[in-house]
Amino acid sequence: MWARVKGKTENALLCLPFRATYMFRPAYIQPMHGIVSKTKLYRALYAVLGPLYPAWKTFFPRHVTTTENVGRAMIKVARRGAPKPVLENHDINSICL
Repeated sequence: MWARVKGKTENALLCLPFRATYMFRPAYIQPMHGIVSKTKLYRALYAVLGPLYPAWKTFFPRHVTTTENVGRAMIKVARRGAPKPVLENHDINSICL
């Protein structure tokens, strides 16, 4: 259900008369600098999956990013724009380079 709502929201935003609209679609986000989720289930998942992040980054670099990269990419996109309106993990990471 959340994907359907997110899709409708993205489509509605793209139809608005803004000069540019960008959608961020990250997959796995590794929390950095002590960031902790408010959701119990996510805290448990990050406790289990967090130690695997280096392996995920090695084997699936297009599917993982960090909270730091997402934040930096959002600032850069707000200032300079992006080449496309929908940005996934590999786009987010490449913007931060």
